[in-house]
Amino acid sequence: MEIIPYERKVFYYETDRMGIVHHSNYIRWMEEARIDYLKQIGLPYDAMEQDGILIPVLAAAAEYKKPFRFGDSFRIELRLVEFSGLKFGIEYEIYKRETEELCATGQTRHAFVDSRMMPVKLKKEYPQIYKGLMERLEKKDYT
Repeated sequence: MEIIPYERKVFYYETDRMGIVHHSNYIRWMEEARIDYLKQIGLPYDAMEQDGILIPVLAAAAEYKKPFRFGDSFRIELRLVEFSGLKFGIEYEIYKRETEELCATGQTRHAFVDSRMMPVKLKKEYPQIYKGLMERLEKKDYT
């Protein structure tokens, strides 16, 4: 299955007084790309929540290389780099579409928990989700 990278334009409200994207927005963009990715691999976040699965962020990091400005277009490529059945990690590369420059990289780590914040063992309780994520982990490619 081919995954389409997440793309959109920078909105004005995402910029600061210097006219560049505020650093906090990169974490939001990674979340948008992650939700899009899960949907594309057949694991829409809203459906998982309806099944009682929550995916809190355990860690998030970003490295900024070149700035984005209002109106720039960006593309986020990501890949699943870690999956244990209880936790997973994703790496992100954020490119300026106009120039194809790599402008930022990032990583996030997550857990699968229920509404009581207790770990969910996907392999046992949700084998279809476990299988889908294991298949993506084995591909080791960026979307």
